[in-house]
Amino acid sequence: MDRAIAAAFAAGREILDVYARPIAVELKDDRSPLTEADKRAHAAIAGELAGTGLPMLSEEGRTLPPGERQAWPMYWLVDPLDGTKEFIKRNGEFTVNIALMERDGLPAGAPGAHRPVGGVLYAPVKDVLYFAWEGGGAHRLQRATTLEGRGTYELAAQAERLPLPMPSRPFTIVASRSHASPETEAYIARMRGEHGEVALTSMGSALKIALVAEGTADAYPRYAPTMEWDTAAGHAIANEAGRTLEDVGTGAPLRYNKHQLVNPWFIVH
Repeated sequence: MDRAIAAAFAAGREILDVYARPIAVELKDDRSPLTEADKRAHAAIAGELAGTGLPMLSEEGRTLPPGERQAWPMYWLVDPLDGTKEFIKRNGEFTVNIALMERDGLPAGAPGAHRPVGGVLYAPVKDVLYFAWEGGGAHRLQRATTLEGRGTYELAAQAERLPLPMPSRPFTIVASRSHASPETEAYIARMRGEHGEVALTSMGSALKIALVAEGTADAYPRYAPTMEWDTAAGHAIANEAGRTLEDVGTGAPLRYNKHQLVNPWFIVH
């Protein structure tokens, strides 16, 4: 966790350096945007995590054959810049996502092989760090870089434990700003039927998962495509905050390191 947090801070510095200047955007093969910040954050994270001796699977380096990567006992699953569209819009709603993955004990194959056991989400513009490890709880640290260089246990002692105490409020659903769908609207209608008043909020990137983990929102339905690196770090944090990230089709927690790295539809609640 010390290494993962240090890597997130290093990536954040690279991202903010690019954020301060005019942003040049390329398009990847799937027409999604790519910036210098994605590349520099990837390099910073790879450099920091190399010392752990564990392999790294990243959005910017995803071409390994499934049989090879599913044989890993543990690995890092990384999105160097989650929310590139939010980065380009300059709204601050983007994160660095770093998850520590281990074999989940189920048969490996097309549905997956691993689960997240540690996660770091860092929002550089907000300077907010979310982190969790199995058995260690989930934490939120504001003005995080003022404590950079300190160990995970010390950071946890300075952080807020998740979920946070919340005042009474309507059932709150957080949804993607960029990916609305009829299924999401149907879910919202169903929750209105169950809970009466429902409040809606929007947020970019994996911060949506963080809002449910901290208790600001009650549910995040995602009936649109995501990739494994979009969710794994947030999944670890949600787990330790007593939440679940559930495959809509099976009702079971999401599995990772599938043959295809696209997630099924899911709900965080």
